Amino acid sequence: MNTRTSENDMGLKKMMDMTRMISVAVLLLHFYYSCYAAFKIWGWTHPIGDRLLTNILHTGLFSNFHRAKLIALGFLSLSLLGTQGRKGTTFNYRTAFAYLLTGVLLYLISVLILYMRMQPTEVAFAYIVITSLGYILFMTGGSLLTRILKLKLQGDVFNKLNETFPQEERLLENKYSLNFRATYNLKGKTRPSWINVVNSFRGLLVMGNSGSGKTAFVVKEIIKQQIQKGFAMFIHDFKYPDLTNVAYYHFLQNKNKYKTTPEFYVINFDEPVHRCNPLMAQSIRSITDAASASRSILLGLNQDWIENQGDFWIESSINFVTALIWFLRKYKDGIYCTLPHVIELAQVEFEKLFTILRAEPTLEILVSPFIKAYQEDAGKQLIGQISGAAVSLGTLSTENLYYVLSGDDFMMTINDPKAPKIVCIANNPQVSNIYSAVISLYLNNLQKLLKEQEEQPCGIVLEEFANISWNGVDKFLSVCRSYLVSTTLVIQDASQLILHYGKHQADVIMSMAGNIISGQVTGDSARVLADRFGKIMQDRESVSINSRDTSVNHSKQMDFAIPQSTIASLSSGEFVGMVADTPGQRIEKKMFHSEFLIEIGSQAGQQIAPSDLPQLTVDNYVIMENYLRVKQESKNIAQNELERVMNTPELEIMIVKMNGKS
Repeated sequence: MNTRTSENDMGLKKMMDMTRMISVAVLLLHFYYSCYAAFKIWGWTHPIGDRLLTNILHTGLFSNFHRAKLIALGFLSLSLLGTQGRKGTTFNYRTAFAYLLTGVLLYLISVLILYMRMQPTEVAFAYIVITSLGYILFMTGGSLLTRILKLKLQGDVFNKLNETFPQEERLLENKYSLNFRATYNLKGKTRPSWINVVNSFRGLLVMGNSGSGKTAFVVKEIIKQQIQKGFAMFIHDFKYPDLTNVAYYHFLQNKNKYKTTPEFYVINFDEPVHRCNPLMAQSIRSITDAASASRSILLGLNQDWIENQGDFWIESSINFVTALIWFLRKYKDGIYCTLPHVIELAQVEFEKLFTILRAEPTLEILVSPFIKAYQEDAGKQLIGQISGAAVSLGTLSTENLYYVLSGDDFMMTINDPKAPKIVCIANNPQVSNIYSAVISLYLNNLQKLLKEQEEQPCGIVLEEFANISWNGVDKFLSVCRSYLVSTTLVIQDASQLILHYGKHQADVIMSMAGNIISGQVTGDSARVLADRFGKIMQDRESVSINSRDTSVNHSKQMDFAIPQSTIASLSSGEFVGMVADTPGQRIEKKMFHSEFLIEIGSQAGQQIAPSDLPQLTVDNYVIMENYLRVKQESKNIAQNELERVMNTPELEIMIVKMNGKS
């Protein structure tokens, strides 16, 4: 095959050389005929040549002065078309056409010299030189044209055009869908598109570094659309009242669209508005529920414990708080079962506390290790078991927290079809490590009280999710479809999730989200997304330049549809991602790389004045009075229970004393 190709190339080269020789021969005959007088003076004529010229005259070659010149130029052009010069990237069209135009100009206007009043030899010499110069310049320009290497990749140094792919341009809606209007690039052309999240119940993960536009373009739009479609809502507002403002505006605009008008509640620990007890008796139905609540609050306060769950000291602290919660749940049917009472009870002296806990039959086994350590004078061990819990809980001992957490304005049954709710819970970036722990407890309470039904959809939007330690979020994501719950987790970066949840848990959360929308992220986050989006067929162009020849090869190969570098350089408002579909609404083009369209000005108009939001209805005196009342109630509980044990002969065996058995 190579031999045959080489023979063909040699044959073509010989044909082009012959064509060029014909061109030169015709041009020389033109010179001989046009400048015959000068050639005769120079003595360059011969009878044989004259007879040959006479025969050629009969062909009509010289019937017109320019005919021979144009024929010579035509043969030269043909020879240039078949020339395969060594290509290079340094040649350009401007230089080539400059040579061509200059050459043609000199070649054609040289005829004017024949009309000049000079000696025949001088005229002939000037005409031949200028015409030949034009001929050579034209040949040089033509050769340059065949050697120019025009590569597409020179205009697309970042391979942007190859990384474009068809995206969904249809608007696909259902009564639960989220739809984002966008535009995308396809081979250099901007086209309209829609990002259709038709199955938000499979979870939605929103990622993006600070300033990527995830809140303005995605989160606020989710809140708006879900309220418009009659969703009950639970919203974590990290920078209160940013999201609360949006939610309240659309609540006022759309509350008539609900089957039952929802109530709007705001949980704000800085400026209390509404009160909700996350440990209310209805949500603590067994000691297992108490253990779950204990784990949520302690892991929220000590996020470094998450990766070390199972450690003796950590589990001891969790068991200690579990015992306190379950004791209060059993005491007088749980009327004092609140987190503030748990905090205060944890400060009671060991002898008194262990005695009253031990007197509760369902707690005897749970508190036995603590009592044994106390009786055996293992003070350091006991302090290690309990101090982690007591110290952590102590950070929550503030008047505002006690006020909010000890009341029961409403229950977290937000998706109850008969009484739907929109709940906004405010955080504070300056003390988020404390508030986020309480919010984790609310989430633990929420997932227990959600009703499994198909009437009232519910949206959970968690801004800055990595700051919240939601124990069991992976299990919840796997079952939330049964509750018609759409869960939106908003994070800045996967590394932030790993820092707070640990590598294993973070990987599980990232993998379980069926829908993902990501703005600019870097590092491992971008790498994981690039792998998730996969590869597409892309055109490739390669150049091989050597001393003899230059070759350009075109090929196709699979490469990343949205590579890591592209994800790391997204602009604000530009997002990549993938959506999940439903059996009834199949989406073939699930992946997208689009610029979301939203009218920022219209968002600014959809705002509520801070004074129009639900406001504080009590003064500081009431809040302080509640704080002192909780403290006194906790002391009374401990004292009354201790007296009951001591005054009941059957319970005397439960009294705990140091360095001795009961």
